[in-house]
Amino acid sequence: MSRGRILAITGGTGFVGGHLLRIARASGYEIRALTRGWRPAQDGITWIEGSLDQPESLTTLCQGADAVVHIAGLINAASRDGFEAVNVGGTLAMIDAARAAGVRRFIHISSLAAREPELSDYGWSKAKSERVVAASGLDWTIVRPPAIYGPGDRETFELFKMARRGLVALPPKGRFSVLHVEDLCRLILALADRPDTFLQTYEPDDGRLEGWDHRHFARTLGRIFGKRAATLAVPKVVMQGAAQVGRLVRRSKAKLTPDRVRFYCHPDWVVTAEARPPENLWAPAIRTATGLKATAEWYQAQGWLR
Repeated sequence: MSRGRILAITGGTGFVGGHLLRIARASGYEIRALTRGWRPAQDGITWIEGSLDQPESLTTLCQGADAVVHIAGLINAASRDGFEAVNVGGTLAMIDAARAAGVRRFIHISSLAAREPELSDYGWSKAKSERVVAASGLDWTIVRPPAIYGPGDRETFELFKMARRGLVALPPKGRFSVLHVEDLCRLILALADRPDTFLQTYEPDDGRLEGWDHRHFARTLGRIFGKRAATLAVPKVVMQGAAQVGRLVRRSKAKLTPDRVRFYCHPDWVVTAEARPPENLWAPAIRTATGLKATAEWYQAQGWLR
């Protein structure tokens, strides 16, 4: 599926979605993308004004599409109910819209957090969204990305800022997997018309079999800036206290929440070997050291790093 084929995409105005729109257009796809507000016309992209809680807009989004790619979701919310409303309710709404429009192919972008639903409300909501997709009767595939980085990302940007200053505060000892956003987008497109991937759940990564140790990753970032970055493992109790203070001071705008602390402090966010996509489908193309350097250069060029 490529030239002349139509993808209906949610989350197209976000970090991952923005890259997917660019790469999909370069590959010859026509795009229908959901947006909350007006967007200027773009070649090959039809913007559909609406949101996940506006069923009519979702039906319009899916009309005539060959596949739905559902990326939109919340990564931060004040409560479990907030996560459920968007990550579960929004997924249900997209499934209903796909059915109404006669679209069978449904690619659901979840999160590695869904593997440990008891750790965080976010992970719980993503796991529940996966169950909803699996029960949909559609030709679905679920993708559970690990930590995603790349130009434009504001989540991992905090690590880049600390590495540039020479001191990186980290959660307690652990390992995690990462993936460049462009590699994730290539996987999504590879899935678009592959019947052998129907009813499968994949966990992609950068190809590093045992993932990254927190300190090793921070020092790799430091070397990009010509520094030997010092690392500081912050105890969980200290992170919990900081999250409580942040909630009091910044309220709903707090980035470090108790929910995120539980997620960050889990020692194993390495993808499961047997859940990696098969090599005949996809393999990561961007070495992490190379991708991190290019991402840092983008941040610098955009004036994010001063």
